[in-house]
Amino acid sequence: MRAFHGNWFWVSVITTGIVGLWGVSLAIAKRDLGRAFRVARVLAFVAMSIQIAAGLVLWGRGIRPGNGFHVFYGIVIVVTFSFAYLYRPQMARRPALSYGLLLLFVMGLGFRAWSNVTL
Repeated sequence: MRAFHGNWFWVSVITTGIVGLWGVSLAIAKRDLGRAFRVARVLAFVAMSIQIAAGLVLWGRGIRPGNGFHVFYGIVIVVTFSFAYLYRPQMARRPALSYGLLLLFVMGLGFRAWSNVTL
């Protein structure tokens, strides 16, 4: 599970980064969201959620990253997703920009979590 969590990090961070940049570029170009972006947005959320779930499984098994900040950034990602869910109506006004920036922020949190791993 530890290897999966370490490898899935790259999937989740790259996915959130690419979809985040895609959303920001759609907002800059003032283009409408397409079905492809909406599907990719869901996949990015799911990829990071799988990463968080794998971290929770490791935590439940007693495997600690050795640094409290790693866990802190994981918690911040969960809180960020929670706020995104709560503020869906406000984010719907400019969805490409809102979700693009949100996913780029989550990507940054993922890198911060990764930089605080001490095993």
